[in-house]
Amino acid sequence: MKFWRSLVGKLWITIICLVAVVLITLGLFLLPYIDSNFANSGAIKRLFTYVCMIGFSLTTFFALFLFTKITQPMQQVIEAANNIRKGEYGTRLTLVTSDEIGQLATSFNHMAEELEENIRSLNHEKGHLSSVLRSMSDAVLTFDVEGQIILTNPHGQALLETWSDLSWEQESESEVYPQVGVDSAVPPPLRPLFFSTLSEGGDQRSQVHVRQGVWSVHMAPLYSDDAIRGVVAVLRDVTEEVKLEKMRRDFVANVSHEIRTPLSMMQGYSEALLDGMASSPEESSELVQVIHDESLRMGRLVKDLLDLARMEAGHTDMMKVPVDMEALLERVYRKFSVRAKERGIHLELNFGSDTPLLKAADEDKLEQVLTNLLDNAFRHTPADKHIKVLTGSAVLEGRRYLEITIRDEGVGIPPEDLPFIFERFYKADKARVRGETGGTGLGLAIVKNIVESHRGTISASSRLGEGTEFILRLPVEKQ
Repeated sequence: MKFWRSLVGKLWITIICLVAVVLITLGLFLLPYIDSNFANSGAIKRLFTYVCMIGFSLTTFFALFLFTKITQPMQQVIEAANNIRKGEYGTRLTLVTSDEIGQLATSFNHMAEELEENIRSLNHEKGHLSSVLRSMSDAVLTFDVEGQIILTNPHGQALLETWSDLSWEQESESEVYPQVGVDSAVPPPLRPLFFSTLSEGGDQRSQVHVRQGVWSVHMAPLYSDDAIRGVVAVLRDVTEEVKLEKMRRDFVANVSHEIRTPLSMMQGYSEALLDGMASSPEESSELVQVIHDESLRMGRLVKDLLDLARMEAGHTDMMKVPVDMEALLERVYRKFSVRAKERGIHLELNFGSDTPLLKAADEDKLEQVLTNLLDNAFRHTPADKHIKVLTGSAVLEGRRYLEITIRDEGVGIPPEDLPFIFERFYKADKARVRGETGGTGLGLAIVKNIVESHRGTISASSRLGEGTEFILRLPVEKQ
């Protein structure tokens, strides 16, 4: 800062001007009087000149003194304030005086310490909030009243990027939501809830469906001076919960249906026997046989349900020992050969060049897997068609697997139903035609659980009207 623009500089110029005005005024009135009344006027004039010089000098020294005591300390205060304004909150003044400037420096240092502590606390809270947002598994989105994004967490940003790639079918959206701008960042599924939150001012909850996913949305307004300045939205992916709830409802409905059918038949035929409706011992025997068959069917259903429940709970008891798969497959093949002849189906068993020995497997459980798969194939394959059982080996991710393929030429599975065939009670799906009604609908679910308990995989492919193929892979080495 220039001296002339400082407070002391202005004060010094003012004093100089005042002194000059006073001296000039005195000179104009006193000098003619001295010339006319004093003989030694030259000495008086020199004395007057010396007094003027001394006065101006004292004024200058006074100004320099004030500059040192006031202007320079004030300049340090200004520089320190500018440093704090720039974000250097550790700036402190080193002025040690007992006057007002010293008190100002002390107050300034206290203020800087409090400000630095507050900034540190704010940064700590900001970091804590940022860590909480980053660690949240839910997506958090914050919008202003114009629909522009203020803040998101990583999950929210990823969700926006995913939804931005989707094509939304919004007809005449500008008529429905005239507030929507062309550059609004609010995704279309959230806009009804967004404008409802802005208009009503309270928390809003809803579920939105985006493609195959379901999202639970909670929106709340953001206030500033009693005015809404934005909206915060928390989105949670509840697709799995909705799916599980649907599975639970379907499970209860299917179990009720499967149990009610044999119970109704048993009740009806037993009432017929009690009422003496059987006119001959042969009819009585037929009614008793139906009751017996239905009781066996209900027993199989309860057994399969208990087995599946134990497997899903991780309580499967397995005796894993070395298993010769060639011998096991031949035994299963012989068991189904009679059924194949009765049905007029061509059953084939072809071993590959290498059918390895499983080092650790439960032979009874694997026989159950093969039996369920072949039973499924027989149930959906008409006469004069083929069912083939093929073996081989495969190496996946550095591990060797035994590969068993069961291929039929049955009715096939519709593509939209194929992803759900391993779910419980798939039999209840009317999209797949069944030739027999003896199954419980739990066979493939049990198969999948047994295979996964052996650290293996099972997959299915099908073409409607041409047949279905199940590929079973079991690890050769002990896992």
